[in-house]
Formats: sequence, structure tokens, C-alpha cells
Amino acid sequence: MSMVLTEGALTFTFAPEAKASKYDDWSFYRNQFQQGCAKDNKAVDLLCELNCNAWLIEVKDYRAQARTKPIDLADEVAIKVRDTLAGLLAASLRANDSTEHALAARIVQARQMRVVCHIEQPARASRLRPRAIEPDKLKHKLRSLLKAIDPHPIVTDSNRHDPALPWTVA
Repeated sequence: MSMVLTEGALTFTFAPEAKASKYDDWSFYRNQFQQGCAKDNKAVDLLCELNCNAWLIEVKDYRAQARTKPIDLADEVAIKVRDTLAGLLAASLRANDSTEHALAARIVQARQMRVVCHIEQPARASRLRPRAIEPDKLKHKLRSLLKAIDPHPIVTDSNRHDPALPWTVA
């Protein structure tokens, strides 16, 4: 049976054999790690583990509202990936919830770590900036920021389906 997770207006349907979860909803993250290890730790939205491959998935949907944060998107994603990896290591050792503990342990032991930034662009494009976020530029910057974790991060949206991804988005 496929696992279905909703992030905002997007529905992610994972391959039946994949283990997936909304990391920023974990009780470990919310109650133990977010403010319990330094402070203001960030989190990616979704996690997936399949065949010893771990996927850290950040979802941005700018169809309804434009981006207003002053931080560069690539920097924001890199910080979330760094903080999520620290949280997953801690969860693999100290999570009280057995499901969270087990998925964290699987992800920490994965042979390959992949980073995916799923971005939905604004519905109305301006003439000056047809795309609010340029996927190629974002991918290039993520590659330089995250090369120690994933030298080939993926930037995608619901109009492109990468067959390498063990999920679909609707």
C-alpha cells in the first residue's frame, strides 16, 4: 500500500515499499530537538527511505503567495538539510517514538543521501521574471552548498516527473 503525505496543497504518493514521513511533524523534532539542541533548528518537510537511499525533501509552494523571506532560498534549504541531519542522528539515538526512532536509524544508515527541492512557481508569471525561482540557478547553488551531502541535488515541480524519484506529486 502506498503512503500518501500532504504538504500544503500538494499530495505526495510514495512507492509502496518506501518509508516516508513528515519530519517537521515528528514529536522528537517538535518537543526534543527544535529548541533542545542550540535553538531555532530548522527541518525539511518530508523524509523518505527506500533501498538504503535516503531522501530529504523540501517543499515550497509559491502558487498562492510569493516568497517574502529575506534569506536566499538555497541558503535556507542548506540550513534545513544541515539541521535535519543533526536531528536525525539525535533521533536515531534518543527518539521516544519507536516509529520515528526506526526511520531515523534507517536514514542515518543509508548508503546514499539525496536532497530534493520541490518548488511550485507562481501561477501568474510576470513579463520581467517569467519564473520567480530559476530552477537551474537554485540547483547550481544547492550543488555548491550541499556537495558533501548530495553533489547532485534535484530541483523539481509537479509538472516534471523524474523517474528516479520514488514518489509522485499531485
